[in-house]
Amino acid sequence: MNLLNVDIASAGYENEKPIITQIHFDLREGELIGLIGPNGAGKSTTIKAILGLLEHKKGLVEFKEGVKYSYIPERPVFYDELTLWEHLDFAAAVERIPDKEYKSRAASLLEQYKLAEHAHKFPGTYSKGMQQKAMLILAMIAKPDVYIIDEPFIGLDPNAMKLFLESIEKERRRGAGVLMSTHVLDTAEKVCSRFLIVHEGQLKASGTLSEIRQQCNLPAGSLYACFHQIAEGSSNEEH
Repeated sequence: MNLLNVDIASAGYENEKPIITQIHFDLREGELIGLIGPNGAGKSTTIKAILGLLEHKKGLVEFKEGVKYSYIPERPVFYDELTLWEHLDFAAAVERIPDKEYKSRAASLLEQYKLAEHAHKFPGTYSKGMQQKAMLILAMIAKPDVYIIDEPFIGLDPNAMKLFLESIEKERRRGAGVLMSTHVLDTAEKVCSRFLIVHEGQLKASGTLSEIRQQCNLPAGSLYACFHQIAEGSSNEEH
């Protein structure tokens, strides 16, 4: 069942100056979609359009009725005056999570991500990696139906990256749908169910790795090889 349907004709930051065009896909239960492309390809703009943060958008973005989603931005954002535990307390209050349930879940997540001893400190004092882990915990506390994640691997050390991927896999098995933008193609190839390859603001290919290989006529090609061919093809068309 589709949790999210996206049918964006165009979107951008200024009127009649689109950054992305013709972005069409759906996100299903238990699915991890990789939104793939280099820096500047339009990945973050696509996410902002989905979240309704762009005034200049033509098209439709529709979440299934009753769906809750969590957004994990590329750059962590916190309230300066709240500790991490107070952030969790606030998030639990907004989502109306029963006190006992939320405290148990929060304690478990803090322990897993090795932030338990830092829970009563201000996230602004954390290292970048710690801030990224704090954002992941805040997103997971509500057990949303959909995760929208922008470049999650920035700032994570290998152990934290492994833990993040295990956490997302657990959420996917629970039935959550995940849209994850990244340019870390080797990792995306291993964990994603389907891919959306965005280049120069357009959706150039989509589907499973097998389907993208067929589109690129690379029967045994890696995700990187397929993306490279798409990018090179776009570049050659311009010349």
